Amino acid sequence: MADEPLILGIETSCDETGVGIVRGHTLLADAVASSVAEHARFGGVVPEVASRAHLEAIVPTMRRALDDAGVTLADIDAIAVTAGPGLAGALLVGVAAAKGYALAAEKPVYGVNHLAAHVAVDTLEHGPLPEPAIALLVSGGHSSLLQVDDLATGVIPLGATIDDAAGEAFDKVARLLGLPFPGGPPIDREARAGDAGAIAFPRGLTAPKDLVAHRFDFSFSGLKTAVARWVEAKQRAGEPVPVADVAASFQEAVCDVLTRKAIDACRDRGIETMVIGGGVAANSRLRAMAEERAAKYGITVRVPRPKLCTDNGAMVAALGSHLVASGVAPSRLDLPADSAMPLTVVSV
Repeated sequence: MADEPLILGIETSCDETGVGIVRGHTLLADAVASSVAEHARFGGVVPEVASRAHLEAIVPTMRRALDDAGVTLADIDAIAVTAGPGLAGALLVGVAAAKGYALAAEKPVYGVNHLAAHVAVDTLEHGPLPEPAIALLVSGGHSSLLQVDDLATGVIPLGATIDDAAGEAFDKVARLLGLPFPGGPPIDREARAGDAGAIAFPRGLTAPKDLVAHRFDFSFSGLKTAVARWVEAKQRAGEPVPVADVAASFQEAVCDVLTRKAIDACRDRGIETMVIGGGVAANSRLRAMAEERAAKYGITVRVPRPKLCTDNGAMVAALGSHLVASGVAPSRLDLPADSAMPLTVVSV
């Protein structure tokens, strides 16, 4: 609707510089500049490199988004920006840019939570989010289960990883197998030609004793170590490593635990909608397994298209649009960047 506010979102929490523009639940522009190629030779994101890349990309990415949407900065009604969690230096670039644009154009600014934005982006694909809902957020830095009663005012954390995040495990296993960084897409591709039942890798925190204290928590460090030991044993024996089978078996273990616990949370809370977000949500096996298992219990699974799962400005704009529509007051212009922003804080 033309009378809905026009919201611009800025995302710089890690290695993507994103600027998105939305009107209500309609996506008008989603411009992204990624520095992932600059980090690939290090096998992971280097904070200083990411911060410098954001500095170089923020202005041209902003121009591209405005051009794509066919609007000017003066047309924007509010600016939303990821204020945390994320890499401190990277966050500061986005927050400083948002403040500068807000001051120049005399627009309100909303500092928002990166993880809540991963939930909100689904509204651009499937419309308003039924509340309550269970959100499974899986990325290189986070693996969390949340209960979303009202996205504008806060979420209830149910569980999180106690060591490695799912995406981090994908990256480390990919490196073991000689696959490129980031590890998610190449493992997904290799797994399609492999046997997911070839190797019985462990499922962390799923034993009865673990479910008492960590029912909705995740652990992928042990799985990563098990893969490493299995691969090393093959190499010591002078045998070839069946990359496709290892990738498929590892991926199956991760997706099994993620979906099992998310479905359990839905059933335990009597909630019929599950949203999956974050970069790992682009994994084809995770999407298929979640839908297959949820269907048995009448649970609806909502997953944005893969491009919206990874970090982008559209998700920040989507959350900003929801906050504006809900009447949430804008942030102060001295809003901080908080690299450890808790899940319970949606906006600052």
